Amino acid sequence: MLKRKIEKKLIAWKNTENRKPLIIKGCRQCGKTFSVLDFAKKNYKNVVYLNFFENPDYVAVFSGSLEVDTIVMMLSALLGKEAVFESGNTVLVLDEIQECPEARTALKFFRMDGRYDVIGTGSFLGVKGYGKEPKSVPVGSETVIDMYPLDFEEFLWANGIETPVIELLKTCLQNEKTVPEALHKRMKQLLLQYTVVGGMPDVVQTFVSTKQMDEVLQIQRDIVRSYEDDMIKYAEKKDKSRIKECFQSIPKQLSKENKKFQYSIVKKGSTASKYAGSLQWIEDAGIIVRCYNLSITELPLDGNAEVNTFKVYMRDCGLFVSMLEDGTQYDILQGNLHAYKGAVFENLIADIFSKMGRKLYYFHKDSGLEVDFVIRYKGECTLVEVKASTGNTKSTRTILNHPEKYHVSHAIKLGDYNVGRAEQILTLPLYMAFLLKEI
Repeated sequence: MLKRKIEKKLIAWKNTENRKPLIIKGCRQCGKTFSVLDFAKKNYKNVVYLNFFENPDYVAVFSGSLEVDTIVMMLSALLGKEAVFESGNTVLVLDEIQECPEARTALKFFRMDGRYDVIGTGSFLGVKGYGKEPKSVPVGSETVIDMYPLDFEEFLWANGIETPVIELLKTCLQNEKTVPEALHKRMKQLLLQYTVVGGMPDVVQTFVSTKQMDEVLQIQRDIVRSYEDDMIKYAEKKDKSRIKECFQSIPKQLSKENKKFQYSIVKKGSTASKYAGSLQWIEDAGIIVRCYNLSITELPLDGNAEVNTFKVYMRDCGLFVSMLEDGTQYDILQGNLHAYKGAVFENLIADIFSKMGRKLYYFHKDSGLEVDFVIRYKGECTLVEVKASTGNTKSTRTILNHPEKYHVSHAIKLGDYNVGRAEQILTLPLYMAFLLKEI
């Protein structure tokens, strides 16, 4: 069974006094249902489970009175022995809650009642055009946690890399000491594997169990197809084809030298006014993440972001690689990345940073200055360059040489290196990106 970080968050929620009903948001197939049910069975005497997607009949339970006693009575009648409601010992799990907006409205009444815990999961909560928004979102009556596919650290756990090894890597980072060669080699191998496998639970489990990359790729492409099916099934009629076109353009967008998202790449002559809503739909569904250009390299980063200038990355790098041509997985695992212009490893770092909860920013000027990512690290604005193998850092050095203009004094270069430092630039192996947690 895959170990997930969400488990700690669920336990922390349960240990909170006067806790509110919990909503777990995330893209389809990222492991929400499995994690919630595993937690519920371990921590509650009684688990009452409703899946509105698999059984639409459950929606009728919430179509009348939303008083808790009425809902409990209806569920007891419907489910019989499967619905045991005992004050303080029962959790009600409402899976795919977006399919029943009245159930989400009912969270307010469960919060006021307080006898039973409630956890809802949803894949399309807040997605524009879904058409199933609750009449009244219970503001202040629910706690919301975002869930993502497995991050790199969870992938390491799945592959037998335990806490002592990760602590050793942290020590190397903190002390700026080289990682022992045998571990360095193993971590580089695991990073390449994560790059092509990504973090979708079914994909990771298949990889860990079989190591069969053809099976991994098949599952990934099935997931991508299911996302495309969702776009056609759930989006408003006028947006269906545009959303799919935006999604399918992502590999082309990232293969360009200038990776800024351009609507004209989606379809010749297209504009933001025509396609911006479609791109937002994909982002709201948790499939992609935007990386905004900064007008200036200075904190606060969010305040200096240019909302109309951005790159788009897949939230899961493995799914991105699966959208590329056949043979890409093999090339990456062999370390042959020259044909991909850094797009794969940029998406990898976007995957790692966004799953850490970091918002993504980069810096580009028409003069030619370009820095892959800019983060807040240890209280300072810090440049992050991503190198597939090795490469110069001309833009970074230019910025560092003019602190009076750019207000930056530190940079990190991620690439095929061990830990080292050259004046203001800290050089790190790509696999250490997940340790850059300090803000």
